[in-house]
Amino acid sequence: MAKKSKEARVQVILECTEHKTSGMPGTSRYISTKNKKNTPERLELKKYNSILKRMTVHKEIK
Repeated sequence: MAKKSKEARVQVILECTEHKTSGMPGTSRYISTKNKKNTPERLELKKYNSILKRMTVHKEIK
């Protein structure tokens, strides 16, 4: 039986920060992967928010 390896890449959920404060219904979320050995802190990317129709900052949530 093969030994189970610890994987460095994990799936993370990115949620729009501006959408929560705008008061509009719905959420803008993306699923991405990151290497937790290289980036132990929370991920922060600029992604397109289809509800607000512009690029916004999306932060990693737990």
